[in-house]
Amino acid sequence: MAKQPEAAPEKKGTLKKLIDRNKDESERGAQEEVLQDLFYDMYKHRQRIYKVNFVRGVFFGLGSVIGGTLVVAVIVWVISLFVDLPVIGEYFQNVQHTIEQTKSQ
Repeated sequence: MAKQPEAAPEKKGTLKKLIDRNKDESERGAQEEVLQDLFYDMYKHRQRIYKVNFVRGVFFGLGSVIGGTLVVAVIVWVISLFVDLPVIGEYFQNVQHTIEQTKSQ
């Protein structure tokens, strides 16, 4: 069997560049196609998307309010545990008193 001649180094580099460029172009084309599919799908069902995003926003706001309330409640509870400490107890008692005053207003 005859041995095939190896390509010259400059031809290998050129071939590699062509392969890389082709790969990049095909990936870019696939990404553009996905984006176009998403855009046209959204365009067809725009009213449904508005409804879904509205409901999503309402639940996000509701969850944020409930989560914030729970975090503040836990912080106040933890602060109330430190009121009896001798050195920093007065500071935490003042903080707790301020939070309770703000809450009652």
